[in-house]
Amino acid sequence: MKFTTLCYIEKDNKYLMLCRNKKENDLNEGKWIGVGGKFEEKESPDECLLREVKEETGLTLIEYKLRCLVTFVSDKWETEHMYVYTANKFEGKLQKCNEGTLEWIDKDKIWNLNMWEGDRLFLEKIQQEKDFFTIKVEYKGDKLVK
Repeated sequence: MKFTTLCYIEKDNKYLMLCRNKKENDLNEGKWIGVGGKFEEKESPDECLLREVKEETGLTLIEYKLRCLVTFVSDKWETEHMYVYTANKFEGKLQKCNEGTLEWIDKDKIWNLNMWEGDRLFLEKIQQEKDFFTIKVEYKGDKLVK
């Protein structure tokens, strides 16, 4: 099992989204996702979040909130626990990302992006609810089955 973080950074009614188009053998290849990544040894979720956001974007998060825990099950990849955050206060200058293309996307237009079906489920719930929640998504290949 692997542990990861994912963050939807908000600014001017937009999310900072990452189109994964630069890494080889990337399970997210061609998909638009938030920013984040895998835990390093002895890291807490918050430490992983702050490190990954800084590495991928150049931004330092000032205010962020853990919104949900996603259990991602797949017939192709290792089971993953993904800690999903939102953030709306940060400092620094946005830099190029070596994993893909970063772009600020209007919140009402993100639904037109090529995203994982499960991401749509928890992102919609994040936008509607303030409370923390858990969700399990199960895939066969790229298809959401549960």
